[in-house]
Amino acid sequence: MNKYIVIVAVGLLAFISTNFSKEIVVPKNKNIDYTNTKKAYFAGGCFWGVEYLLEKQKGVKDVISGYMGGTVENPNYYGVIKGDTGHVETVEVIYNPEEISYESLTKLFFEIHDPTQKDGQGPDIGSQYLSVIFYGNEEEKKTSEKLIDILRIKGYDVATTLKPHSPFYAAEGYHQNYYLRTGKTPYCHVYKKIFD
Repeated sequence: MNKYIVIVAVGLLAFISTNFSKEIVVPKNKNIDYTNTKKAYFAGGCFWGVEYLLEKQKGVKDVISGYMGGTVENPNYYGVIKGDTGHVETVEVIYNPEEISYESLTKLFFEIHDPTQKDGQGPDIGSQYLSVIFYGNEEEKKTSEKLIDILRIKGYDVATTLKPHSPFYAAEGYHQNYYLRTGKTPYCHVYKKIFD
C-alpha cells in the first residue's frame, strides 16, 4: 500500500509542476556547447536528483531526464511509474571527454546514489527506480565492470546492473532541470566519496 501512496504523491508533484509539454526546458542561463561531446546513460532512482548532481560536474555539458530499457515506444511518465513499460528513469549525460572521462563520470554516478539498494532508491521503490548503467560499447562495459569490482572489494553489495544501450526517450518538459527551475534540492541523492 505504501508503494502506491509514494507513486501517487510523486505523480501529483509532477502534475503540479509548471510545464506540461514534451519540450525540453533549458534555462536561459545555460549556454550549452555540444562540440566534441559524447553521451552516457545512467539510471539511479528519480532522475531529478541524478540530473541535478551530474550537471554540476566540470565537463558535463547537459543532462536530460528520460526513460530507457523498456519495451514500449514513446513511453510517458504515468506508464513508467506504474511499471507498465519496463523502463527505468534514466539520464542522458552529454559530456566532453577531453574534460572528464567516462570512468570519472561513472565513479561520480556511483557516489551520488546508493548502488546497493535493490528495490529502488531511497523512498522511491519500484522497477522504474533501479540502478542501471546502459553501456554503449565494450570499453564502457569494461570500465563499469572494473568499478563494480572495486566497490565489491570495498565491501559494497552492488545491485547496479549493466545493460546495452536501448532507445532513450526524453521525459516530459516538466521533468527537465527540475531542481534548477524550482530552487529545491534532491531528497534521495547526495554526494558521498567512495573512490580514491
